Amino acid sequence: MDPADGSAMADPRPEQDDPVVRPAPHRWLWYALGGGLPGRHRGWVLHDTTTGTWWVRHIARMLVQLAVPIALVVTLLPAPLALRLAVVGGGIFLGLIFSLAYMPETTENRVVKAGYPAGTATALRDRAGVGRQQRETERKRAAAAKRAARYRDRTGR
Repeated sequence: MDPADGSAMADPRPEQDDPVVRPAPHRWLWYALGGGLPGRHRGWVLHDTTTGTWWVRHIARMLVQLAVPIALVVTLLPAPLALRLAVVGGGIFLGLIFSLAYMPETTENRVVKAGYPAGTATALRDRAGVGRQQRETERKRAAAAKRAARYRDRTGR
């Protein structure tokens, strides 16, 4: 219970409760275009937005969203092919800048659509980042201790 208002707090680890059920290709395409998925894919949406490659997945979804306008420009624009490709390149560049600028908000919106409280994906990614930092620190400490032991063995100190 939340002491402030007496309501139940959100589960701090929702990723353990929901199975990760990958959507079919047609559902993934709908999801990539901004649509919602059925409830059984709820765990997969959270996984998709919090896994280590979440930013690559976000860029892939952005490119899927740009595929239709790109195809229309390349096929219907009455201009030389070089100009059409330049327009497409500029559109991809601008779309990428916009998409990267709002990447955390966009992924958080997907998680909210799946039924999780706002901030869930960011909190899980932050928690995973802290865990990675701790493992890296431990690895570096162990390597430093190993080097120090080798040095002591060589010098006899």
